[in-house]
Amino acid sequence: MWIVVGLGNPGKKYERTRHNVGQDAVTEIARRHDATLKEGRDKSLVAEVTIREEKVLLAVPLTFMNESGQAVRGIVKRHNMKPDQFGTRLVIVHDELDLPPGTVRVKEGGGLAGHNGLRSITSHLSTQDYLRVRIGVGKPPSAEMGADHVLRKVPPAERQLLDDAESRAADAVESLIVNGVAVTMNTFNQ
Repeated sequence: MWIVVGLGNPGKKYERTRHNVGQDAVTEIARRHDATLKEGRDKSLVAEVTIREEKVLLAVPLTFMNESGQAVRGIVKRHNMKPDQFGTRLVIVHDELDLPPGTVRVKEGGGLAGHNGLRSITSHLSTQDYLRVRIGVGKPPSAEMGADHVLRKVPPAERQLLDDAESRAADAVESLIVNGVAVTMNTFNQ
């Protein structure tokens, strides 16, 4: 089984913000497979889908971004995913300040780039070794703090760019499952 987690913050206040692009990408995957994310036991909305004969659990934590690790730890434990599987079957989809808006990149493990959701997951799983699909939201204007930038509603001029990126991120997740890491990285990291 694969586990795909889309990061974001719960509640209407945070809908369609830059910080929620990961959550929106996972919701797009559910939509493509006629699935509905429903409240599960591990502080998450979940849905099970099949992608090319692979069972996939889609999850969107109901915790705030900075506490995402609580939900992810519960999910991997409940579904008996072993730590040696994190690097090949656990995918975290998230916003990335260090990438230009609309960019999608796939990454195996590595640093956290100051992302508090990833920091929480790494702390709760005791490893940085998991797959990531990163959706670029760009750096804030010089006077604006990163947190303000990612939590603010996206201006209309940028919205379509991020909608397209969420769709490409969903494509990247499906490619990871169907084609593997190397092919997916060659396709999306150009």
